[in-house]
Amino acid sequence: MVSVIRSRNISAHIVLQTFSQLKGMYKDNAETVAGCCSTMLFLGGKEESSLKMVSGLLGKETIDTMNESDSRGAQRTYGLNYQRLGKELMSVDELAVMPSSRCIVQVQGVRPFYSKKYDLTRHPQYKYTADANPKYAFDVRAYLEHRLKVKPEEEYELYELGELPPETAG
Repeated sequence: MVSVIRSRNISAHIVLQTFSQLKGMYKDNAETVAGCCSTMLFLGGKEESSLKMVSGLLGKETIDTMNESDSRGAQRTYGLNYQRLGKELMSVDELAVMPSSRCIVQVQGVRPFYSKKYDLTRHPQYKYTADANPKYAFDVRAYLEHRLKVKPEEEYELYELGELPPETAG
């Protein structure tokens, strides 16, 4: 479904705390769902499958290593060995201890980048949030108890609903 709506220029934002939640809901199709998403934002976490997935998405870098060996015995031998190795950009253990002020963003067509998280208190609309002003808190009880109040001067139509005809009843 995600790939179909993307092909129709409709965007969807899948928000998960862990990759295992996606696996729990979609079983074998979890990787397909994740693969159809063009952006991934990793805010941190400790869950192993999420850490492995992010580490794999980040890819590897090439590093040069040099090993020296010096053996002393009846004859002294000396060796120098150069190697090129692939190292994960961020390993699972590095991701697990990533500072809470940082995140990793991967956008389709762009290399992933390590970034600072945005400070929401600096947003121009922050003053309209319940965190900044309790008067903006959503009151669930008041919402559920709300009844439509009709004023005497308003016109409205009243429909009386009787029983449904037998052919439409459940």
